[in-house]
Amino acid sequence: MNNLKAARKAKGLTQVEVARAIGLTQNGYSYWENGKAKIDRDQLLKLANLFDVSVDYLLGNTTTTNTGSKIVRIPVLGSIPAGIPLEAIEEIIDWEEIPESMCAGGKEYFALEVKGDSMWPDYLPGDVVIVRKTPCFESGDVCVVYVNGYDATLKQVKSQDDGSMTLVPRNQSYPPRTYSKEEVMALPISIAGVVVELRRKIKGGKP
Repeated sequence: MNNLKAARKAKGLTQVEVARAIGLTQNGYSYWENGKAKIDRDQLLKLANLFDVSVDYLLGNTTTTNTGSKIVRIPVLGSIPAGIPLEAIEEIIDWEEIPESMCAGGKEYFALEVKGDSMWPDYLPGDVVIVRKTPCFESGDVCVVYVNGYDATLKQVKSQDDGSMTLVPRNQSYPPRTYSKEEVMALPISIAGVVVELRRKIKGGKP
């Protein structure tokens, strides 16, 4: 496994931009990133300079970049069934990488693949959201929410002073749903985590 994907994302670049910068096709670079083709030394040096990291980091020989930051891998989950602890979920469909500094203070993270169109156009099917595991949120946060008996769903959550809670889709074709304080307690409705980052695949290639 190499660290090309993590280094590229840390610089905020797309596969197309990287390929153009080093004189390669996007498909050719994608093969490198996915480990389907070997990278020669000269191209590795170009990439290391572009991403401002060491060649050893790109090759996966170390988790430390030139700046001394470290990377943590977190699972991408396809679904989060109600009643199953996150650490027990076996449907891991991919892995994402985040800076170790995000985990300061014992913070925990997971990633979730977006399904359905209720959060369109801000969140598209196939997008991956990075989620901080916590039951706490601020009104207006986009959260991974459990409505008892169902898989966790992605919604904007608004809380009211009377203890009621409204789950708001981005897609105006879907109405918001408000639950009274009693319904929040009885169902229950609970928060699995708060979305802190969106990662989107680019057309024609895996990020």
